[in-house]
Amino acid sequence: MASGIKKLAGQTVIYGLGTIVPRLLNYLLTPILTRQFLPAEYGINSELYAYISFLNIIFTYGMETTFFNFNSKLDNKKEVYETALISILTSSVIFSLLLFLFSSTISGALSTPNAIYPVQFIVWSILIIATDAITAIPFAKLRSENKALQFSILKLSNVVVNFLLTIFFIKICKSAYDNQEQNFMADLYNPEIGIGYCFLANLIANVFTLVLLSKNILTISWSLNTELLKEMLRYTWPLIILGLAGMINETLDRIILKKLMADKSEAQIAQGIYGACYKIAILMTIFIQAFRFAAEPFFFGKAKEKDSQKSYALIMKYFIVFCLFLFLGTMMNLHWIKYLVDENYWSGLKVVPILLLANLCLGIVYNLSIWYKLSGKTKYGAVIAITGAVITILINVFFVPAYSYMACAWATLAAYGGMMILSYVLGQKYFPVKYNLRAVIVYVTLALGFYFLSFTYNQLDNQVLKLILNNLLVILFAGLVYKLEISSLKKIRDNAGNTHT
Repeated sequence: MASGIKKLAGQTVIYGLGTIVPRLLNYLLTPILTRQFLPAEYGINSELYAYISFLNIIFTYGMETTFFNFNSKLDNKKEVYETALISILTSSVIFSLLLFLFSSTISGALSTPNAIYPVQFIVWSILIIATDAITAIPFAKLRSENKALQFSILKLSNVVVNFLLTIFFIKICKSAYDNQEQNFMADLYNPEIGIGYCFLANLIANVFTLVLLSKNILTISWSLNTELLKEMLRYTWPLIILGLAGMINETLDRIILKKLMADKSEAQIAQGIYGACYKIAILMTIFIQAFRFAAEPFFFGKAKEKDSQKSYALIMKYFIVFCLFLFLGTMMNLHWIKYLVDENYWSGLKVVPILLLANLCLGIVYNLSIWYKLSGKTKYGAVIAITGAVITILINVFFVPAYSYMACAWATLAAYGGMMILSYVLGQKYFPVKYNLRAVIVYVTLALGFYFLSFTYNQLDNQVLKLILNNLLVILFAGLVYKLEISSLKKIRDNAGNTHT
């Protein structure tokens, strides 16, 4: 068990490098974009990327998880890979063509008095979704083969290209244009595109990644096993519902915000502010994503071992502890972290603690989801996600008109919290794992207690003193965790050492 957990930790670190660095690079774009564009313009970026995330689910329809499941059970792994890839390639072409037909209609429907969505933005977004989908299965294959380093390098190269191109278009070319310089860079910049250069840069980066993965795509035999495909689609259809419902929880708020607010110009601004402040929860999101990349193949591979359930329980505890550390670290340093977005966006900072806790609940849901994936009861995963989606929709519909993006944040927390509770209850019925709830409650209480304790000296004028006191609380939390867990950690270390000798 100890060696397996150590391996998962190592894989998470490697996947983290491929996730953390790209996310940090994207995060570094946030201060640039929020200073170059007003909230209404930045709202275009927030909304279209919300749609991109949502449509990615439709374009991939749970085939990554399906691939892991069949790849772990069948001997002919090449056939599993090729069947999944051909299915995704075919559907991506069909879906893209359908969306292209309605690109003008979509453009008109999204535009507001203070923000125009040009047709080329829609076209570029569709192509981003299609290229993301096509590379999903080759990336899943790398994960299944434990090629974490290659996976991370490819992911990193994508975002580096995206980052550099965005800087080139938005910062260098735009500055040359604004300063009326007579050179190639000034001529290259078109102010009517503006924030749209983010989508163009993303598309070029995706094409670059597609070229790097072309060997894994073009060298397949192109012979489709229809019987295997039918089995895979039977397994995956609940995952489609699960994915769509999950994406409703994750992105609907940035979409529905503009639909539910009466003043569309104000809604466009609110959308930009909420989208920018949402990114301050980046560290929690990065860790959860890195963990998810490493954990899914690990959980499937660990399923047949006798101590698997003990591993799942221990992983859950330390996952929650680390997320709580990230929550405290972010909130206790929000005074300087807020400078990563322009002052025009600071009114939305009050959503940050709510979204951090929501992401913690989401991470727990990912941990708990192993019970229905391993038992083949994926329909329950769909039920859990749909429950969250219903909560999201109801809270947004009833409260966004009055409370704007604050309702969006609380809806996210309520949805993920509800999904977490439901997944735990159903999991204990169909695939019981003895999680250490007592330890989890203690650590959550400590973290929240320290957070609320910081309010007692919030009125201090000395910001340096506040920052010191805040980080002393973070260190105290880490020290208490270490003191309470030192015996368990030593046991894991010793067992891992004995396994290798």
